[in-house]
Amino acid sequence: MEEVSTADAPASIGPFSQGLIDDGRVYVSGQGPIDPETGEIVGDDIKAETHRTMKNIGAVLEAADSSLDDIVKATVFVRNMDDYNAINEVYETYLSDPYPARSAVEIDDLPVDIGVEIEVIARVNQ
Repeated sequence: MEEVSTADAPASIGPFSQGLIDDGRVYVSGQGPIDPETGEIVGDDIKAETHRTMKNIGAVLEAADSSLDDIVKATVFVRNMDDYNAINEVYETYLSDPYPARSAVEIDDLPVDIGVEIEVIARVNQ
C-alpha cells in the first residue's frame, strides 16, 4: 500500500490517511467541505458544501495520479435527506457518464458540523 497525501485537500482529523493506493485502486477517505488552507468549513448551503467536497476529492485523486473520471464507487453521507437532490445537482457536474456506482446514506452526525461527506474508490493511472 502507498499513502496519498496532498496539501490541496484538508488534513486528516484522526488516525487515517487522505487516501491509500493498493492494487491499481485509490481509496479516498471521506471528504467534506473543509478549506485545505484554513481548515474552516466552506459554504453557507449544501450546494456550496458539495462543491468544496468534490474539489477536495479531486485533489486527493490528482495526488494519486487519478481523477474524478476514474471513480468507480462513491458513498455519500448526508445529514439531511431533504438535501439529496441539491447534492445530486452538484455531484453530477463533476462526473461523466458512465457514472460511478454509489450509495447514499442519511446519518445522524459527522465528526465536524457539515451536511455532506463523500468517500470514493477510483482507478489509478499507472
